[in-house]
Amino acid sequence: MAAGPKLDGAGVQKMKTLEDATTMLHRIHGLVETYAIAVKKSHPTSFTIQQIRRALPPLIGLLKGQFGMIADQVAALNLVASRGSNEQTRLRVLREGVGSARISIDIAMVRVKENHAVKEDDAAQHGAA
Repeated sequence: MAAGPKLDGAGVQKMKTLEDATTMLHRIHGLVETYAIAVKKSHPTSFTIQQIRRALPPLIGLLKGQFGMIADQVAALNLVASRGSNEQTRLRVLREGVGSARISIDIAMVRVKENHAVKEDDAAQHGAA
């Protein structure tokens, strides 16, 4: 099981946070697509929007401590979800926001791997000491 480079303690914590955020974002993406189907079929959308608005704050709270800029992106997405506007416009902005947050999380994962990688000889020295 090759998991990639070994990470230091802070790196492991950050990766755990990002993995949890990815899971939460997948759920939000599913809700946005459910909203898209409701819009397309001209069904009531208020319940789905309410679910999206409820799902975003825990993600913001998870990211706030270590990844403030991504948390701010998600907070802006929450504002868009709560504003009254054309359904098509809201849907487009929600989709773009989820995509943008996913890209930001992916970039953060790469940065964490780069910045918190433990070199093999460093790991051997710490293990021998």
